[in-house]
Amino acid sequence: MTFASDNPSFEMPATGAIDPTPAQTAPAASPRTGEPRLLISLATYNEAGNIAALIADIHKVVPHADVLVIDDNSPDGTGRIVAELAGSDPRIQVLHRPGKLGLGTATLAAMKFAMARDYDYLLNMDADFSHPPRYLPGILAGMSKNDVMIGSRYVHGGGTENWPLPRRVISQSVNALVRLTFRMPVKDASGAFRCYRVSMLRDAELDRVRSRGYSFQQEVLFRCYKSGAKLGEYPILFENRRAGVSKVNKKEAARSMSMILYIGLRNVFGLEQRRV
Repeated sequence: MTFASDNPSFEMPATGAIDPTPAQTAPAASPRTGEPRLLISLATYNEAGNIAALIADIHKVVPHADVLVIDDNSPDGTGRIVAELAGSDPRIQVLHRPGKLGLGTATLAAMKFAMARDYDYLLNMDADFSHPPRYLPGILAGMSKNDVMIGSRYVHGGGTENWPLPRRVISQSVNALVRLTFRMPVKDASGAFRCYRVSMLRDAELDRVRSRGYSFQQEVLFRCYKSGAKLGEYPILFENRRAGVSKVNKKEAARSMSMILYIGLRNVFGLEQRRV
């Protein structure tokens, strides 16, 4: 897989292993005075109709942020669009991956990137406007007191836009199961709109993360919590995508539920302790 930006391109392994050392160093954009070094990651597959506008909106709200797009060889040319943007804006970089490797491995790649370049914060967002950039200031403000801030649908003031009842019931049931078995004090453990303190990620035993599908969000939050991370939530309205089609996969949802049950039961029986 290859990065493209105004910096020299470099390769990273496709396995998803936690190895934060790239084959060739490409420095992040220069730090902005008085602002924490922030990396925003966007995992993409066929988001040509959204990506340029989303990056522009992000930079309107947080102009000091660097943006890393991790594209899974989108047939619609998403990766090419971002590469063109990166050619004229040093805040933008793109990681081209050889195929559809999924959100979990994309997030791990973003974590490796952020750790290797000593960012202060890594913030993950969906690339389809489901996570509106207007919430970024509130989420980032919460990082003054927390190690992970979650854009939460299920705290007071949060919600979802036009979700059918079955989807709401499934989502809230999964989160109730996670609270019961993972024993984490959060309302929304499944959302991907999150900001992580990068120094905390170094201690989060990410090499133990088994999940690569939808359950990745719950498991990586669990690993952070077990490492002592303080978790916070900020209310958001999860909106419907502006362009393109939903990528929800029912088979992957079933696999992820099985993984959540597996990890949760192991935790209940004391089998998920941190390594000494």
